[in-house]
Amino acid sequence: MKEKFVTVFGSSIPRPGDAEYETAFQLGKRFAENGINVCSGGFQGIMDAVSKGAVENGAKAIGVTLGLYNSIPSGYLTKEIRCNSLFERLEKLLEIGDAFVVLQGGTGTLLELSLVWEFMNKGLMNEKPFVCHNSMWKNIVEIMEKQILKEKRKSGLIKCFDDVNDCADFVISKLR
Repeated sequence: MKEKFVTVFGSSIPRPGDAEYETAFQLGKRFAENGINVCSGGFQGIMDAVSKGAVENGAKAIGVTLGLYNSIPSGYLTKEIRCNSLFERLEKLLEIGDAFVVLQGGTGTLLELSLVWEFMNKGLMNEKPFVCHNSMWKNIVEIMEKQILKEKRKSGLIKCFDDVNDCADFVISKLR
């Protein structure tokens, strides 16, 4: 059976001890405990936390990095894939993911959310489990869903959860 990977998107800003970091760590841990590996952008913050949670609990953590950022990769990666352009990096993050989780983040995370959503909506990739955590994304998704319905496109591709354990449960149930 093919190994499963969840691509997790989120901010590079949170540090150990921050609520967002601990949330991502718990998510990585939950996936690992259920035999699921993680993939992320491979740097610090949420990417480091989810990788740490996975690796410390027996799973793999792939980091898809970009030299342009001149950042330090997470020390928890079991594999680093270095990309030469942002577009190559985004393509690789989508290609590896059997599911996608969007955690707290800024414009880069918004870009990633939008890209996955667009690719699924337009049939450029198969539909896969796709979840967001926190009220910021929930508000954005609700606004966009109204427009998607108005345009008669496929709605309901993203599930939003307030509790990260509910995100994990949903993804785990879909990947079994």
